[in-house]
Amino acid sequence: MFFLLPFFAAAIGWLLNSLAITLLFRPYKPVRLGFISIQGILPKRQAALAKALGALVGRELFSFEAIKTKLTDPQKIKNIIPLVEAHLDSFLRERLPKAMPVLSMFIGDSTINQIKSHLVTELDSLFPEIISKYLDEVQQDLDLEKIVAEKIAGIAAEKLDAHAHQLFHQELRQFKLLGAATGFITGIVAMVIALLS
Repeated sequence: MFFLLPFFAAAIGWLLNSLAITLLFRPYKPVRLGFISIQGILPKRQAALAKALGALVGRELFSFEAIKTKLTDPQKIKNIIPLVEAHLDSFLRERLPKAMPVLSMFIGDSTINQIKSHLVTELDSLFPEIISKYLDEVQQDLDLEKIVAEKIAGIAAEKLDAHAHQLFHQELRQFKLLGAATGFITGIVAMVIALLS
């Protein structure tokens, strides 16, 4: 019986670490044990976690300036100019004469090409300004910190628990094994001390 001490200690270490994991994620609602109220840390602190992650995403991970720089890059603008040019050509050759038949009598191919060329040049310089102005307005209306915080806070604690267990499955198992190994070593030390006494 005396030599079973390391195995009992290993079982206790496993159980204590399993209990620690359970208390980290569960219970979702406070449980009263006498005068003590126990609630899982993750469910209890979900609102604070949501707020902190929202702030992290809003300040550190998402930059409107970086997006604005990418979208107003002259090379990106040049990539969409052929589409704009085709749309203008279709407008000047088909839709404008239908809307204003008298105008089609005075506008020929060379005039259409000149108008199109001037409009494309103007739009090429105007697009970065339009995109930049649009993103400024979006940034004022879009509170990314708040959106992320609300989304995380709105996730059910049970779902967060399931995702955390799925994501950290290997680490949680290793934590339990660490408890068993620590308990086993403690049991061996206790047994050796008891034998030497």
